[in-house]
Amino acid sequence: MRDYKLIRNIGIAAHIDAGKTTLSERMLFIAGKIHRMGEVHHGDAVLDHGREEQKRGITISSAATQLNWNRNSDEFILNLIDTPGHVDFTVEVERSLRVLDGAVAVFSAVGGVEPQSETVWRQANRYEVPRIAFVNKMDLDGADYLNVIDQMRKRLAANAFAIQLPIFEGHEFVGLVDIISEKAYRWDDLKSMEFRECAVPNELLAELQSSRNDLLEALAENDAEMLDLFLERPHEINEWVIRKSLRKAVIAQQVVPVLAGTAYRNKGVQQLLDAVCDFLPTPAERNELIGWDTDDSELEVRRSISEEAPFTALAFKVALDEQNRRMVFLRVYAGNAATGSTVWNARTGKRERLAAVYQMHGGKRQALDQLHLGDIAAVVGLKDVRTGDTLTVANHPMSLESMTFPEPVVAMSIEAGNSSELVKMANALARLSDEDPTFRVTQNKETGQTIIQGMGELHLEVCLSRLRNDFDVDCKVGEPQVSYKELFTKPTIQKERLVKQDGGSGLFAVIEYELGPADAEFLESDAFKDGKTRLQFVNEVRGGAIPADFIPSVRKGFEQAMNEGVLEGHPMDSMKVRLLDGQTHVKDSKPLAFEIVAQRAFRSIAAKAQPTLLEPIMQLEISTPEEALSNVISGINKRRGLLLGIDSRVDVQIVRAHVPLKELFGYVAALRSATSGRASSSITFAHFAPLVRDEVKA
Repeated sequence: MRDYKLIRNIGIAAHIDAGKTTLSERMLFIAGKIHRMGEVHHGDAVLDHGREEQKRGITISSAATQLNWNRNSDEFILNLIDTPGHVDFTVEVERSLRVLDGAVAVFSAVGGVEPQSETVWRQANRYEVPRIAFVNKMDLDGADYLNVIDQMRKRLAANAFAIQLPIFEGHEFVGLVDIISEKAYRWDDLKSMEFRECAVPNELLAELQSSRNDLLEALAENDAEMLDLFLERPHEINEWVIRKSLRKAVIAQQVVPVLAGTAYRNKGVQQLLDAVCDFLPTPAERNELIGWDTDDSELEVRRSISEEAPFTALAFKVALDEQNRRMVFLRVYAGNAATGSTVWNARTGKRERLAAVYQMHGGKRQALDQLHLGDIAAVVGLKDVRTGDTLTVANHPMSLESMTFPEPVVAMSIEAGNSSELVKMANALARLSDEDPTFRVTQNKETGQTIIQGMGELHLEVCLSRLRNDFDVDCKVGEPQVSYKELFTKPTIQKERLVKQDGGSGLFAVIEYELGPADAEFLESDAFKDGKTRLQFVNEVRGGAIPADFIPSVRKGFEQAMNEGVLEGHPMDSMKVRLLDGQTHVKDSKPLAFEIVAQRAFRSIAAKAQPTLLEPIMQLEISTPEEALSNVISGINKRRGLLLGIDSRVDVQIVRAHVPLKELFGYVAALRSATSGRASSSITFAHFAPLVRDEVKA
C-alpha cells in the first residue's frame, strides 16, 4: 500500500513561449530524473520528443513523466504532464486538466497574462483544478513580477497572492525573499543552481510586511482558525501555520500562491517543487468519486477513493507510438488492476484486456506490473476504448463525466495522390481522428470530396505532415477554408406527420412543435458552454398525447438533424425546440417513428425559421513597437476587425482586437512585413457571430 499523501498529479500549462517545457526539463534535471537538460530551441527536450515538435520547436502533444522530490525528509512522487501552449492544440490541455489534481500555471514576467493564458485558466476553472502560479523569465529586461500578479487578479479574476519577492541587483535577478518564512536566498552566480540564505534587502522589508499581511488577511477570510490567530494571537502565527492554512485555501481554490524564477537560468525551480508538494492536493484528497449509472444517466453513483474500491479509470488520451501502435492513457481514480487483467468499458458494455501497462517518460516507457490509485499510465491492448471512456469492473458499473472538445474552425479538402493510396489514406485519417478528437474527417455529399477539419492552419499542417511522414501517404490538399455554423433566427410553429402503413408493421408519429433560436439563458449555461448539448429541448406535451417513452426519441431526432444545417450543410450552433403536442397509433407508433418525424420536422420548417450563417471570430493580440502601431491598426481595419483596446507595456504596445478567422489566413506574414519583423501576434478563438450576407461565397 502506497502513501497517497506523497503523490502529486500535476500539469504545466500556459501561453505559448512562457517556458513550460523548459521548466519541465529543469524539474526533471534538478530531481535527478535526467542527467542532461534538453533545450526546446535545440530540438532535444525530453518531453518534446515527437518529430514535428523537434522540427518546429514547440510542444504539440502533452507528454507525461514521473519524478521524485525530497521535501522535509519525505520522498514525493510527482506525475507530471507538460502541455502545449499553442491554441491549435488546446485539446491536449483540455484532456490533461480533466485528469489532473493540480496545475502549475506559468506566466512570462514580460508578457504577463496572454490570450492562451486566459483560455487555460478557464479550462482549469471548468474542471475545478487547484493551481499555483510561476512567473517565469524574471531575468529578462522588462520583467515585472507584481504587474503579472495584478493582471492575474484583473484578467483572470484570480485571488492571487505573492509568496515570494524577487531580489534584483541593477537589472540582474539574483535571489528571492520567502514571504512565508521571512527569509531571503540568493544564488552564487548567474548560472548556478545553488543558493544560500542571506539577509532580506532593506529596500524589500516594507514590501515583505505588506505582502505577508495581504496573504494572512486572505487566509483569515477562508479559515476560522487563522482568523482567530490573526485577530487575537498574531504572535502564534509561524511558517508552518501559514503553510497549513495556505494548503487548505489552495485545494479549496480560494487562493492562488505566486512564485518567481527563471527556468532557463535554473533559478526558483527547487522552490517551485517544494510548493507543489506543500500546497497541491493528493489523488485521495477528495472524499469520493461521483459518476453515473451506466443504464440510467440520471442516476448518480458515488464511490470511495481507495485501493479497496472497485477499479475505476478514465481514458483521457489515445496516442500512436513510434510504430504507430495504439496506446491509451489512463488516470486511475479508485482501486487497482494488474497487468493482463480484464476491465469493463462503461460506454460499450464490453470487456477489454490490459495487455501491457507503461509508465511514460516522454517518448520512453517503463513496464508496470499493476495500476494503482492515482496512477497516470499508458496501456497497450485496448481495442475499442476512446477518449473519455470509463474503465471499471462489470459488477460495479459506473460512468465518469466524459470530456467535451471545441468545434474545429478550419477545413480543407484532401485527396489521395493516386487510386492505390485511397485505402492507406483512409486508414491513416481514421487513426489520426481516433488520436485527436478535434481533427475531423467528413465527406461532402455534393462533391464527394474528403474534408479534414481542425483548430487552425498549424493544426492541419501538422496533421498533413504526419500523414506524409509517419504514414507514408501521398496526398494533395486544397486551400484552407473556414468552418461555419448555422443558426435559426425566428421561432416558428408547425405540425409534422409520419404515416407509413402498408398492412404490415408500420410507422406512425405526429408532433406539433416550435423551432427557433435558443434562449439567452441557455446560451449562458455551463451545459452549452462546455459543449455538452447544443439543443434546448422543452417538453410541453400534456395529457400523455405522446407517451414519455417516446420523448427521448424526439429529442434524439432533432439532435441528429442539427449536425447538418439547411443552408450549406454546416452544423447548427444552437437551437430551441418546444414540443407542444402530438398523436400516436396503438400499433405503429414506436421510438424510431418519433426519431424520424423529428428529423423531417427540422428540414420542413427550416426556411420559415430564417437560418443564417455564423463565422468564427478570433481574438487577436499583437505586441508591436509604437512606431509600427498605425500599420498594425490599419491592417486590422482592412480585415473587418473590431479594435478592443491598446495597452502600453515596456517598449511595446499591446493591441487587442476581434477579427473574423476568414481574414486571418496568411496574417502572420503580412504582420511581419508591415512591422519589419518587429511585431508578434497570438490568436485564440473568441466566439461565433452572424456572417454579413455579402460575405457568403456563391
